[in-house]
Amino acid sequence: MSEVTIRKQAPRGMITLRGDLSVPALGAACAEVNGCDLPARGQAAHAGEAATLWMSSDELLLLLPQADVPDALTRIGAALAGSHHLAVDVSDARTLFSIEGAGLRDVLGKLTPADVSAAAWPPGALRRTRLAQVAAAIWLRTETEAQLICFRSVTDYVEALLHTAAKAGQVGFHRPLR
Repeated sequence: MSEVTIRKQAPRGMITLRGDLSVPALGAACAEVNGCDLPARGQAAHAGEAATLWMSSDELLLLLPQADVPDALTRIGAALAGSHHLAVDVSDARTLFSIEGAGLRDVLGKLTPADVSAAAWPPGALRRTRLAQVAAAIWLRTETEAQLICFRSVTDYVEALLHTAAKAGQVGFHRPLR
């Protein structure tokens, strides 16, 4: 298997934003606070290290510098005043991992029931799934880089899982059929 690097990222600002994603003010608020357009269903949009992740039909996760979160929450609240929404700082409740290398699909294929083949999971796509026994969201930034978000309470468990899965051996299930 190709070498894979797994790194726990430095703390990142994370805001869960729930509301009607079709409301133009919601998309404008996201773009204002992190410079990213609203992503399509099951996708992520990013500008540098900032990102907007589509989590469900009424939920986004905004990634931005941790120091920017208080101001971003104020700006979101002002932009969406009068609109039904919820914006919450979840920075301290989540951990972000980076998985890099050509073998990242093999590592993830050992741990998740999600189809991580190139045909089913192209760069830019986001999957909410399970990683062994815990919930996770996995965003494929490029063909050789993924970011994984999990609850902070399971950080050590997820880190051990990832390193164990990266040790050796291919899964083989996601190879293209000929």
